[in-house]
Order: sequence, then structure tokens, then C-alpha cells
Amino acid sequence: LTLPLDRALVAASLAGVLVVLSAFDLQRGIIPNRIVLPASAILLLAQVALFPNRAQEWVLAGLLAAVVLGIPPLLGRRWMGMGDAKLALLIGVGLGWGVFGAVVVAFLCVFPVALLLLLRGGLAARETTIPFGPFLSLGALIVLFGPHLAGLPTS
Repeated sequence: LTLPLDRALVAASLAGVLVVLSAFDLQRGIIPNRIVLPASAILLLAQVALFPNRAQEWVLAGLLAAVVLGIPPLLGRRWMGMGDAKLALLIGVGLGWGVFGAVVVAFLCVFPVALLLLLRGGLAARETTIPFGPFLSLGALIVLFGPHLAGLPTS
């Protein structure tokens, strides 16, 4: 796995924050604002400083992902929280438009887990909470590192 130093620093920073936020979500069921919001701002500043020609992409992808994942909790749907929307902001700032691939991967990964819980627990399992943050983080890491690990060309 070989990345230019600037991209490697951004990737390592994003990956580290994703691991920390996933641990919080698994242990406490929250994605702390005191971590995700400053991390998003710092990552955005780094991205714009290192890759100014893609600044618009970082901003728009982060905001759009946050809005899309923020709609269900705003509508009162309890299957996703606002922390997931803020995590999508961070991932969008880190991956640009790749955030939407990460969201798709996250849903593909969480679906079998949810299905297994429903099959084992019946209708009562619908009240079971599955932290979605770790799945979003996994999707982001797959989008971030998958092409490099597979030896595919990247932009």
C-alpha cells in the first residue's frame, strides 16, 4: 500500500478518528460532537490546504451526506441518529463524493446483521439498536483503502 505523503496523512487521520468514533458508538451508543465536529473542521482545512482544486467537492460532499443521513432522525425515524449524519459529514470531507459509496457499503454490511437479529429475535428484535457508526466507518475504510489494497488505479 503506497500513497503520496499528503494523501497518506489525510487517510491515516481519517482512519484514526473513525476507529475512535466507532468505539464510542459501540460502547455508549453515541458519536460525540466534541470529537466529530472538530475532526471534520480540521480535516476540511487539511484537505483544502493540500488539495485546493477539490475544495468544493470536500465541502459539498460533506454537507450533502450530512443532510441525506440527517433526514431520517429529523422525521422521527429512530433507526438512525443525528450522530450518524455528523459522521457522514466527516466521511464526506474525507472522501469527497466517495462518501456515497461508503454509505452504500455501510447499508450492505448492516443489512445481514439486522436480518439475523430479526430471524433470531422475531418481531421483538425490531426494538434492538444496532450502532450504525461502525458500519459507516467500515464503508469509509473500504472506499478509502480498498482500491489500493486490490491494486486498482486511483485518482
